[in-house]
Amino acid sequence: MQNQSQNQFIRPYALQDEFQVIELLRQNIPASFDPSEEQDFIDYLKNGLEDYFVYDEHSKILGAGGINYLPEEQLARISWDMVDPKMHGKGIGKKLLEFRINHVKNNPNVNMIDVRTSQLAYKYYQKFGFELMHIEKDYWAKNFDLYHMQQRNKIS
Repeated sequence: MQNQSQNQFIRPYALQDEFQVIELLRQNIPASFDPSEEQDFIDYLKNGLEDYFVYDEHSKILGAGGINYLPEEQLARISWDMVDPKMHGKGIGKKLLEFRINHVKNNPNVNMIDVRTSQLAYKYYQKFGFELMHIEKDYWAKNFDLYHMQQRNKIS
């Protein structure tokens, strides 16, 4: 799971990360998330967590993102992606996304990888092969539309 050096790596989320990860979300409000989503995220951390990972550099969390599973649909859903705004464009989000795609790649129970994002980030996911399935206006909050995207799970 380590990347580049001993002090910089992607690792599973731990309870002691909660404060830093919530703070990371707050740093991305209102540019990427609506303020109303903070409570949803806190509920997710407490009740909806399946696989969630953090990008940790020198004990500072600079990015985070999860995977949830819908076994009846043979689906893995990329969830709650965020990167410290001061670190945008430095490859942290890319490393986290590629890590999670690879994490589910060899899972024979996952046929599709799904992401539900907004108009603010959907072009980013297109670069990784996600295709737009549909759009729902004001889904997350006013002016935060749902962009539902998917890609086939390429099992190697």
